[in-house]
Amino acid sequence: MSEFRGRDLSFWKQRLGVPPDWVWERTELETLVLADNGLKALSDRIGGLTNLRVLDLGHNRLTRLPDTLGDLAGLDFLYLHDNGLTALPASLRRLTRLRYLNLSANAFDTFPDAVAGMEGLIELRAADNRLASLPPNLAGLTRLRELHLRNNRLATLPESLAVLDELRRIDLRGNPLTHLPSSLARLPRLEKLDLRWVPTLSPAPWYADLEARGCLIYR
Repeated sequence: MSEFRGRDLSFWKQRLGVPPDWVWERTELETLVLADNGLKALSDRIGGLTNLRVLDLGHNRLTRLPDTLGDLAGLDFLYLHDNGLTALPASLRRLTRLRYLNLSANAFDTFPDAVAGMEGLIELRAADNRLASLPPNLAGLTRLRELHLRNNRLATLPESLAVLDELRRIDLRGNPLTHLPSSLARLPRLEKLDLRWVPTLSPAPWYADLEARGCLIYR
């Protein structure tokens, strides 16, 4: 049974399998929750819901997304966690107003290029994937405040992240880190650097510089 309130529609945990066709006719929708429904595919018609600001597709069985998702230019929050995604459509680069993106618990081996175009991102979650590296072009996410990368396969981070002056939190727990760039010490607003469950990483001298500024380093 759906919960419909004005411009908000929730099918949370309804075991839909496939959303009903009438959903794509509700072009006034601003929030659409399809989480935990066993979805294996998403209709191309999603691109017609151009007023959407929040889209929750978490806890499903999606292995790909339609290109038309990039037509949702007004999206602020996009939840894609706990699916089987290995890539994102290039069209998602057009989601420049997106503030929150959750890609955690998918099957990404390579960081999706489309994310680099999401210049409005404030919080990015990509925990519990298979990422071995991050692309230097993430430096374009100049509004980013939180970067969550727990339980991936990262050995280091790109030097270019040091230009992200708004970054407050970096979560690197459970990665096989062997080196972190000293340039991270220049991040002026960093409040928390989480390095727990990383026995492969030796403490660096520049940790003291961050801690002297009030940054908490968990290790």
